[in-house]
Formats: sequence, C-alpha cells, structure tokens
Amino acid sequence: MWSYVLKIVISAVVLVAVSELAKRSSFWGAALASVPLTSLLAFIWLYIDTSDIQRVSALSQSIFWLVLPSLVLFIMLPLLLRECISFWLSLTISCLATATAYFGMVKLLGVLGVRI
Repeated sequence: MWSYVLKIVISAVVLVAVSELAKRSSFWGAALASVPLTSLLAFIWLYIDTSDIQRVSALSQSIFWLVLPSLVLFIMLPLLLRECISFWLSLTISCLATATAYFGMVKLLGVLGVRI
C-alpha cells in the first residue's frame, strides 16, 4: 500500500513541478516536460515491482513506437490556437487527432508484424 502512495506522491510532484516551472518560463517548463519523466518513472516502478528487465525493455520499445503518433498533439495544438480557436476546442480536436494517430500506428505496426 505504501508503495502506491509513494508512487502517487512522486508522480504528482513531477507534474506540479512542470506546471509551476512553466508559469515562470515556458522554455524551462517545456524542457522539464520533454524529458520522458513519465517513462522513466514507469521503468523504475516496473523494475522495482518485478525485477524483470525484459518487461522494462518491452515497455521501452512500445513507448518508442507510440511516441511518434503523440507528436500529432504537439503539432496540432499550437496550430489551432494560432488560428484563434478556443483552448478547449483546440485541445479536444488535438486529442481526437492524436487518438486517431495512435489507432493508426497500432494498426500499421500490426500489419508490419511489429509487436507492441
């Protein structure tokens, strides 16, 4: 039980740090957010919980393939916002496009025989 609480607290601290840093400097907030902190934490938690390097390796490889469609969000959101589309609508459209890109990537990888 305590390990879950610790995981939640550490993960929350990272998210709050990114948010607070971004208030002061969008560059440094972006720099911290661009570090794959979520992935690093997931690798650490998975290894601590299982001691299974094969699982950590598989997770890392799967994340690699799914980072590519996630870039859709970072391309579409600023483009839509620059077109004066409201934040919430821009975010919704960007998220839907990203979800579509994820679905397409999973299908493509399946056709190519790549297991994720």
